[in-house]
Amino acid sequence: MNRMKKKLTVFTPTYNRAYCLDKCYQSLIRQTSKDFIWLIIDDGSTDHTQKLVNGWIKENEIEIKYVWQENQGMHGAHNTAYELIDTELNVCIDSDDYMPVDAVEKINSFWEQYGSEKVSGMIGLDTNTDYEVIGTRMPDHLERSTLFDLYNKHGVKGDKKLVYRTDLTKQYPYPIFLNEKYVGLAYKYYMLDQQYEMLLMNEVLCCVEYLPDGSSLNMLNQYRRNPRGFAFYRKELMKLPFTSLSFKFRQAIHYVSSSLLINNKRFIAEAPNKTFTFLAVPFGLLLYFYIKSKTEAVT
Repeated sequence: MNRMKKKLTVFTPTYNRAYCLDKCYQSLIRQTSKDFIWLIIDDGSTDHTQKLVNGWIKENEIEIKYVWQENQGMHGAHNTAYELIDTELNVCIDSDDYMPVDAVEKINSFWEQYGSEKVSGMIGLDTNTDYEVIGTRMPDHLERSTLFDLYNKHGVKGDKKLVYRTDLTKQYPYPIFLNEKYVGLAYKYYMLDQQYEMLLMNEVLCCVEYLPDGSSLNMLNQYRRNPRGFAFYRKELMKLPFTSLSFKFRQAIHYVSSSLLINNKRFIAEAPNKTFTFLAVPFGLLLYFYIKSKTEAVT
């Protein structure tokens, strides 16, 4: 078996998305380079996703691996993907997104030219369906940066597409909390930021369709449904050595509110920065009551 024959795995976590997954598939079979594997992590779908994918596997246009698992949420699907991927690089393309026809070729050639073990991967651009770059492009003078610095030091805005070295993404698995389905994916990325920078490529790697029902209310619902995941995430972000005091204080506020949602009376004792957490209590209380007032129906 030539396990490392192909350079890139495109992985797609999906949950009851058979109605839109074809757009992603069509973009992959049109790629100018077939030097990739498409790994689909089916996170407990009950629609006809499996039948759909089996039909594509029979078409044999591209190499496809399909795995079904009990529903664990996006981070659980990412965990499974990272366990299974054995190519040098990987990139996540969501089920309702698609890749420009030359995206795989650009990723592989860019890495061939500039990649090394001194970086964790590379960062490319996302566009909307009108091919407008989401947020801002990356500074032309900048060749590499951590993901955190890109947003917080260099002023870049909007979602970007992350391509990582697979041996690194196997590190820092996301914790799974009982009856919860969410842990911030950036946890892993910020852990890797402590060791490596990423190469910057101002090339479009993904077209993203933003659905109108995203909104801040949906995020508040996530807070309410997944307080342990959020408390873990905020606590880890408070530990980051390269962040500002204001950033740490914001994380402390969110950590307090999530801790209150799970009635954790030891949250100050368990906090990485007890002083910040104590000072954040009044603000965390306000956020806690705000989340509860806006999400009563989510209990």
